[in-house]
Amino acid sequence: MIWWPSEIPTLQHGRYTLRPPAENDVTAIFNACQDPLIPRFTTVPANYTMAHALDYVQRVPASIELKRELPFVIEFGVGDEKEFAGVISFHTISIENHRAEIGYWMHAPMRGKGIGTIAARMITGYGFETMGFKRIEAAVDLDNHASQKLLISAGYVREGVLRQRVTRSNGGQIDMVELSALADEWQGLD
Repeated sequence: MIWWPSEIPTLQHGRYTLRPPAENDVTAIFNACQDPLIPRFTTVPANYTMAHALDYVQRVPASIELKRELPFVIEFGVGDEKEFAGVISFHTISIENHRAEIGYWMHAPMRGKGIGTIAARMITGYGFETMGFKRIEAAVDLDNHASQKLLISAGYVREGVLRQRVTRSNGGQIDMVELSALADEWQGLD
């Protein structure tokens, strides 16, 4: 059985924090989403506006209530020195099948530092150990080698290629790599 939180918790591991998105994150989210790599490899629109960022933050209560998404802001640092690093969430949730999909994007200056890997391990551990998921999966653009590497480093296994899984804004179909982590094989954070 899946346990669903009534609010988004704050998860802490050393200098890494996953916390609920808040209205004071809107500007950081908007600024980060101006990076062309984010819309290239995610469902974030290429013409991302401040209204998109505000909607992302404001829809959190409904996402929790409807058990549709569990979004977090990723921060890196200690105390007042914490920096916005990106967002990560569970979405495409199937409670009856004990399954969720993980999705994320990293703010460009925070990439390549292992922050995303730790964040993926944190949310995955929470999904297995607290919520009760049995499978957490990810669908990553075939050309997004950095994201595939991040998930493999986080303990996910590449399962194969899902042909023409996603339609991009230009109407083109793209292949996605399917990766997963299973609760009965999960090794928690050190």
